[in-house]
Amino acid sequence: MTLDALKEAPKRVVGAHQTAKAIARGRAVVVFVSRDAARRITEPVVRAAEERGLPVVEVETGRELGRACGIAVGAAAAAILRS
Repeated sequence: MTLDALKEAPKRVVGAHQTAKAIARGRAVVVFVSRDAARRITEPVVRAAEERGLPVVEVETGRELGRACGIAVGAAAAAILRS
């Protein structure tokens, strides 16, 4: 899974908190996390995704992840949601 899939996804969430909520609600399909984000922020998201058996894609920088989501700032996490 690449950032292109995230860019083109019809539904997605951005941010660690929103991503964690989407995972908990069973709406997330694929989770993206930034390697340069603080582990205390991304670790709960990764753990929740792994518990649900969701694929986790690591992205080099939060800035890249933010751009893929169409925002002007970096993002620690994002997810593609079920349609």
